[in-house]
Formats: sequence, structure tokens, C-alpha cells
Amino acid sequence: MPLPRDHDALICPLGLTSDQFVALCKSSLGIARPTSLEAYRRVFRDGLITFSPAAASLAPVETTLRDQSPEGEVIKFTQRVSGVARPDSPGLESLATESVLIPMIGRTRQNTYTLCVSSQVGCAMGCTFCETAQMGLIRSLTPAEIVGQWFAAATHFGIRPKNVVFMGMGEPLDNFDNVIQAIAVLKDHNGPHVPISNITVSTVGRVEGIRRLAEQIRHDGWHRLGLAISLNAPNDDIRSGLMPINRRWNMQELQAALIDWPRFAGNKICVEYVLIPGVNDQEQHASEVAAFLDPLRADDGIRPRAVLNLIPYNPRRASPWPAPEEAQVEQFMGWLGARGVFVKRRRTKGRSMYGACGQLGSEKIRQRRLVQPTISA
Repeated sequence: MPLPRDHDALICPLGLTSDQFVALCKSSLGIARPTSLEAYRRVFRDGLITFSPAAASLAPVETTLRDQSPEGEVIKFTQRVSGVARPDSPGLESLATESVLIPMIGRTRQNTYTLCVSSQVGCAMGCTFCETAQMGLIRSLTPAEIVGQWFAAATHFGIRPKNVVFMGMGEPLDNFDNVIQAIAVLKDHNGPHVPISNITVSTVGRVEGIRRLAEQIRHDGWHRLGLAISLNAPNDDIRSGLMPINRRWNMQELQAALIDWPRFAGNKICVEYVLIPGVNDQEQHASEVAAFLDPLRADDGIRPRAVLNLIPYNPRRASPWPAPEEAQVEQFMGWLGARGVFVKRRRTKGRSMYGACGQLGSEKIRQRRLVQPTISA
């Protein structure tokens, strides 16, 4: 028999698919499927924090920063999450997730938003150009904490994002299981109902994780999940200096994993290249990048399976490099285009409030001992 609406037993649905939530309500509370499914839908579709037996345990939005862009208002927000104990200080360390709502104007000229979510607090990958890397890894986020960023966007700000990209703090494939569970919730048609083709996972190049993800997208309902790779360098020497992960899996191994990425996935692989003045911005570098991408073509040898997303460097705090001049960006794009690379330029948004690519992270949590990249997710 269904329990009454005011029953005290409540279950948080943020980290659960509708099937998992219904099953848990049945096994632990004896609630019939129609009642629990209605509660699940009311939370996600109507934004109700509580609709018995569902109660969204949402991390509160702590800070909000706003910045204007030609396409609309960029919104960066943080949510307070449970801390971790540190041996050098009493109590729990104060932690916060960081998320960014990015306005977009598509081909239809309609205004939409992309939500950039974090999968961890901090990051263990140690990329020298990235602010998050200066924090070190604090901890991975749970599926509910990841989905909670979407829920905050939808309920606190009244914005239901069209796209979700795992490009915030952390390396998503270093938190593989929780990220996969979060995506399962995000794409649930009874919940957030974000199309799988509108969700992208970005990685620094964890080859083992890419291959695990390739296996995941072979499952029904996962075929069109997007993949983005942070390349950022034309060769192993430069990349190993910028990204320690390259010392574990070099560019040849990364390229092989991308070539093996299932062709039925549908979406093009997004190869991200942060342009840093004096580091990776020469014409010879453009030639090397073109050679790296050349095997990533369709069987006809013409249509690209990958698109290069050129990102002007957003200086982190105490950065040794400046942002590139516009002329440098245009010149590098021209070199790539002349070599047959399908290239797009990512417009800079949120740089002034440290909400742009590579700038997320707390300046109060730095100087940590680097947590080495793990071999298994």
C-alpha cells in the first residue's frame, strides 16, 4: 500500500535513475511504482525539492558571479559540499564545487545554455596551464553532487541547460563510475532528460578511461555520447611538459585510442587545443597537429571524424604565460585550415571572473602534494 504524502521516510533522487529510485522505494519503503515515479518526475520536471517519498538533498549555492558576453550572461556558481579531514589541521576542510552556465546562440539563433560541470574538487592531473591543477586533488564528487549542479541551474537560476559538458574541475575519467552514473541520471527521460548527444565528457587523455568509455557507448541509449580530448600540444616533448599524463600515455597511444573510438558514436570527437604564446603556437606546430589528426577521417578520407577546438589561453593565477593576441589566434587557425584541419575557435567567456576554460579552482587551496594519476578508474 502506498505511504501517505507526509511520510517521514524520504529518499534523495539526485544520484539515482528513475528505475533505481522506484526499486529503492519499493524495497525499503514498500511504495508502489506509480507513487514513487510521480515523485521522481515532480522533483526533476517541476523542480520541487520535496515530494514524498523524494527529497533532493541539494548542496546550497554559496557564491554567484556574473559576466556579460556577446551571447548573453555567463553565470559561475559554487556549491558547498562535505569536506575531508586533513592531517595538518583539525576538523573538515571547507569544499565547494564550481560550475559555469555558458550562453550559446546556435544556428537557429535561439539562446540556450551549456552547463559546465565539475566531476571532482581539484584535480590530480597536474597540467601546468590549468588553475584547477594547482589545487591538487581533494576528492571525487558523488553522482548526486554532479547531478546537483544541473539541479541548481534548473531550480536556483531557472535555467534548464540544453547541453552538459564535463569540463569543469577534475578529470572525469578518474572518477569513471560516478560520472557514468551521473550521466545515466541526466539522460533519464523521467528526470533531467538531457539528450545523450548533448552530453560531452572531456579528458586529458586517460587512454584506459577512453577505452572504458568506448565500451560504455556500445550499450543501448549511450551511442551518441560526446568525447572531448585536451591535446594542447603538437608533440610529446611539449605535451609532457604541459601535461604529466603524457608521460603515462603518449600521443601515439592517445591517437590509437581515438582511431579505435566507435564510428557509430555519431558525434565528432572534439580535440581541444589551448593556444599558449611561445609554447605551442608556431607554424611547425600546426603541421604536427595536422599530422596527428590526419588518421581521424572517415572511410572516404575526406570527412573528418574529429574537429579541433582552438581555445585562446586563459591565464591562471600567477601564470607564466599571457593570453594570445587575436592576430596570433587567427594566424594559427589559418595554418591549420591550410593543412585541411576542420577547426573551430572557442569564444572566450567568463575570463574576468575566472570562469573560463582552465580557470576554475580555489586560490585558497593550493601548494598541495600532487596526487599522481591513477592507473585504474
